[in-house]
Amino acid sequence: MQKTVVLIKPDALQRGLMGEILQRFERKGLKIIGMKMVSMQGSLVEEWYAHIKDKEFFPRVRDFMTSTPIVALAIEGFQAVEVVRRICGLERKGYLAEMGSIRGDFTMSGGQNVVHSSDSVDSAQRELPLMFKKEELFDYESAVECLIYDEDEKK
Repeated sequence: MQKTVVLIKPDALQRGLMGEILQRFERKGLKIIGMKMVSMQGSLVEEWYAHIKDKEFFPRVRDFMTSTPIVALAIEGFQAVEVVRRICGLERKGYLAEMGSIRGDFTMSGGQNVVHSSDSVDSAQRELPLMFKKEELFDYESAVECLIYDEDEKK
């Protein structure tokens, strides 16, 4: 099973969308294996956004992501990276995002887009330890996994 990361951003927290966002992953059959509220202060925001740190818009991103706590989710499931990306919306800009996706249903902005999700397996592997210590991730069998996956998908 793949593991991936979702950040519920400050705008979602302010708008009271956290429960709705979490529900979408659970309804799909994905398993939440870690969840916590985090302050993206200091080195964490710098490390998380290292790939855009030199861009002129980075100060806006930093200020936004440090404006309130965020909620970090570790999610597990078959092809979880791709599935979570589709649930969030493949298009980052809300006004272009697919209807039915989190961004398509709840956002109109490119920056105020309520969620982050790992964009590849490599990104997920880099991001997971930035947000979660090993002891903060839980390995458990869901009572409904037998109704969600075929046997060969549970490996």
